[in-house]
Amino acid sequence: MHNPVKGNDIMEKIKKTYYPLEERFIRYFAEHFDELSRHDIPKVSYMRRKAMEAFQQTGFPHKKLEKWRNTDLEGIYKGNLEIFDRETPYEKQLSDIFLCEVHGFESRVISVLNGSFYSPEEEKLTVDKNGVIVGSLTRAMQEYPDLGEEYLGEIMPQQDGFKTLNTALVSDGVFIYVPDNVVVENTFQIINILNKPNLVVNVRNLVILGKNARLRLLHCDDSVNHHAGLINKVNEIYLNENAELELYKLQNLNNETALLNQTAIHQSANSRLKSSAFSLNGGIIRNEIFDFMNGEGAWSDVRGLYLMDQQQHIDNQVNVYHNAPHCDSNQLFKGILDNKATGVFNGYIYVKRDAQQTNAFQRNSNILLSKTARIDTMPHLEIYADDVKCSHGASVGQLDKEALFYLMQRGIPFVDARMLLMYAFADAVINEISIEALRISIQDMVKRRLRGDLSICDRCVLHCSNPDQPIIFDIDLSKI
Repeated sequence: MHNPVKGNDIMEKIKKTYYPLEERFIRYFAEHFDELSRHDIPKVSYMRRKAMEAFQQTGFPHKKLEKWRNTDLEGIYKGNLEIFDRETPYEKQLSDIFLCEVHGFESRVISVLNGSFYSPEEEKLTVDKNGVIVGSLTRAMQEYPDLGEEYLGEIMPQQDGFKTLNTALVSDGVFIYVPDNVVVENTFQIINILNKPNLVVNVRNLVILGKNARLRLLHCDDSVNHHAGLINKVNEIYLNENAELELYKLQNLNNETALLNQTAIHQSANSRLKSSAFSLNGGIIRNEIFDFMNGEGAWSDVRGLYLMDQQQHIDNQVNVYHNAPHCDSNQLFKGILDNKATGVFNGYIYVKRDAQQTNAFQRNSNILLSKTARIDTMPHLEIYADDVKCSHGASVGQLDKEALFYLMQRGIPFVDARMLLMYAFADAVINEISIEALRISIQDMVKRRLRGDLSICDRCVLHCSNPDQPIIFDIDLSKI
């Protein structure tokens, strides 16, 4: 039986020196546990207690840890951030808060405001005619405790203080359940927004696809102001046998916000995962992916594009575990960094001894536009099977001078030629988007981002898409 936590026990263990924010988290947990766990099933209360015990032992990750040595969050740890685990009334209409950047894209919007599922009380959890369940994770655990007992907290590795902190202090998130043999026609879109200053939010999302189920999901993280904030997010995704998921992430945050986006995926036999992440803005962004290919014949394609400038920092940690035979995985991450931007790519492929006939490929390519931009790229293979095809590679360089000269010889000004090369470099990730309206919108956003902003600029050769003004380049794109 799960034992309830006692606040005094936690308080008595506060002996070592913590960062101020760490100590506030520990004290907050001890003083507000009853409120935090008021809707918990017994499993979740037990998970909270064990997670806080682990957090007390480890604290926040630091640069002495191998996985964190190139990402410095010291400024966040010392910041004056507020712990936020509750809903507050908001005076605006839902449509005024959650404005989608993706034009012409029809989706079912699922809104998360300041860490809480944002919807009228009577719509906290909906059940469609086809059995699809969508809504608040907290409400779902109350109404469907068997799903919580089976799935919640089962696959995310508790490797550092942020994951344990999320488990201990999470207040809400999004729950999606697609039953066996259901194909969801509409794309689901989670929009996550902070609109209060100096917040720390712990959000947890749980997505379950039954056998032969299909879903397309767009996950957006946006800012509506320039206040500092920390988003500590954990996503757990289950793909049962023959399930298919298209997962798109769009990250466009202010330079004062840090986003920790941690995703664990369980893949059963013959399941298919197609994931693409687009990181366009953000002070500090760290994306962690743990793809566990646990069933024979599983397939995954994981891609990412990051465009960083000023003093922004991006950290992509991609871990693919081939635990069953006849599985295929592909990773492609591309980045363009300018000014004093910094980046990290740590790609890891593990092939278990019995995972024969594995195909696993990994590639990370980067363009540095200035002498002060920096990228640390570390591809890694760990293979224990002998009948496999695996490869990895990484490149860091500047724009191709010959290609640049080629474009300028055809009358394209230097600035536009430079932009065309950057866009051609990024297009390998963008082109994999299967939803046409989403692909066109992200193409536009990337073009605007490559100009240094996300606003309209009619003088650029890379016009945002306009059917009345088609742009045709009379050049050989194979040369760039």
